[in-house]
This record gives sequence, C-alpha cells and structure tokens, in this order.
Amino acid sequence: MIMHPNLPVTRAGTDGDIAIVTIDRPAVRNALDLSMWEGLQTTMEALSAEEATRCVVLRGAGAEAFSAGADINAFEAERGSAETEAVYARVFHTSMQSIRRCRHPVVAEIRGFCLGGGAGLATMCDFRVGGEGMRMGITAMKLSLWYPYAEIDPIIQLAGTGVATEMLIEGRIFNGREAYEKGLLSRVVPDDDVPAEAMALARRVADGGPLAARFHKAAIQKLRGALPITAAEDLAVSDFVQTEDFQAAFRAFRARAQPVWRAR
Repeated sequence: MIMHPNLPVTRAGTDGDIAIVTIDRPAVRNALDLSMWEGLQTTMEALSAEEATRCVVLRGAGAEAFSAGADINAFEAERGSAETEAVYARVFHTSMQSIRRCRHPVVAEIRGFCLGGGAGLATMCDFRVGGEGMRMGITAMKLSLWYPYAEIDPIIQLAGTGVATEMLIEGRIFNGREAYEKGLLSRVVPDDDVPAEAMALARRVADGGPLAARFHKAAIQKLRGALPITAAEDLAVSDFVQTEDFQAAFRAFRARAQPVWRAR
C-alpha cells in the first residue's frame, strides 16, 4: 500500500486485523490539505480491498485534535477559483465517501477538536468514540462556505434535522457529553480512556464474522432511504467560492478580523 506521509497506517491485534489510520499533522490540529484528502481516499480504498482487515480505526495524532477539517490556510491555492474548487469538491466528496464505502466497519477515535471536515469524517464512520472534553461542530457559516449535500446527510441520519440546523446554521459546537446526547457519538468516555475504548470496540468488531459485518454495514446504508440529489444541485455546492461573502470571510480570516456579510 502506498501511504501518504501524513496518513500512516499501523496495525493492531495479534494478526494485524485492525488497521489504524492516523491523521498526522498535529501542528495544524490535523487539518487536511488536498493531497491528504486524496491520500485518505487511496488508503481507505486499499484497506477496503484487503480480506485480512476486519476493522479500521481513524484517529488524529496527539490529544489536541481528531481533525480541524480542511486546511483553511491552503484555501487560496486549492480553492481560490471556480475551477480549482470544482476539483477540490470532487476530491473532498470521494474521500469522505470512501469511508462509507469501505467494506469494513470504521471506528472514529475522537479527542480534542473535531471540527468542519473533521466532524464530517467522524460522521462518515460507523462508530464514534469521543472524549468528554472533545469539541465537535461544523462552523462553515463563519466562512460562508456551503457544506455539501452528501456530507450533510449522515448528520441528519445520526441526529436529525434539528441538530444539523444547530451545527450548520447556528454554528453550534458540542462537547462530548452534548454530542453523545444529540446522537452524534456512539459513546462518550473520559478523555484519557478514548484510545482504549475505541480499540476495545474495534477488537469486538474484528472478533465477529467479517462477512456479517460487511453485509450489515451495506444493509444499513441501503435502508437509510436518502433522497437522490440531482447532478446540477450537487455541482452548485461549489458556487460558494464565487460569492463575495466567502472571499470577504477568507480575507478576514487571514487578517484575524470579523467578516462583514453581504449575502451575495
């Protein structure tokens, strides 16, 4: 397997049947740039194809963050025009969905910040083990960024439209206990216990029948009943890069100032 340097894969279990994927960029709270989104897709697809793998654990390096999501400081180079945003949106989408499409169950081990695309990554996983002190939210509204349909869907499936509204429109950030009570976490434990609890969960999954796990993961997804989104609607998600609000918010972020919204 060709691994991205910031996405190392290690193994656990006596026969290595648990794959641990670490988002390893702690200096920026494990934020992902375009190459990392591409690398994550490649990694998840490779792991999905492995017969010996029984479960995947997705974690962030260190205790400060699971992931702060997309690297905002790379936006100008990676998302500064309609053309580059179209490429980014496609990579982001396929990377996120590679977690859902992975044949094996995926466990998110969440400590610290779990924001933006980081929260999206967590909701794509089949299980989410979080610490009481974690911070989970999607503050796309602060940049007037439009979160994609396919990545909003799992939030609604897990926690309902009310919680999705709090996260996306209000910009609400939940601690671990709140996230658990809202349905965003599978379980919540003291922060120091998160790695052990996530690994114990992965071990229970790996100890079960792999064909049953794969069938049930696929069956649950098929029975979700999500409505299809048209190609035009999906493509229009990238239009935010052309808005004055996004450009103003990006400049304000770089200047450490508050943006002025003009809704255009």
